[in-house]
Amino acid sequence: MHDWAAQRLPQPRRTPQPPPGPPNVRQVTGWLTRRPSSLTEDDHQQLKAVLDHRPELATTHQLARDFGDMLTQQTGVLLPAWIDEAIVADLPGLSGFARGLTNDIDAVTAGLTLRWSSGITEAAVNRIKKIKRQLYGRAEFQLLRKMLLLQ
Repeated sequence: MHDWAAQRLPQPRRTPQPPPGPPNVRQVTGWLTRRPSSLTEDDHQQLKAVLDHRPELATTHQLARDFGDMLTQQTGVLLPAWIDEAIVADLPGLSGFARGLTNDIDAVTAGLTLRWSSGITEAAVNRIKKIKRQLYGRAEFQLLRKMLLLQ
């Protein structure tokens, strides 16, 4: 039955697919910030094409990778050299970020070097702030205190 219908019924015309457009900002940002091992072969090829086309993105890519390596490998001693590179590159987002890191270079270097974390303290502070926002204008300090102690 299928063969009979295929021979006698008109076949729909197949229109060629248009070539894919350029990648959007979100895709390129993802390629720049993700680990290379998590990218597909197609992602690698598209990233290479974008980096070849835009040299300032190639510099951004390298600086982002270097900073990511400092974070994961805890090599904060490399931070001053990275800051100098980022400032010399004169890329709007990164050079401002690098200048901001110089405001408290010792603390940032320690954060990138030491294995200690203030995550538990930050979580407690965020929990308190959330409860405070929920109660804003509706209760006094005593109720806030009770809610914190009960949790």
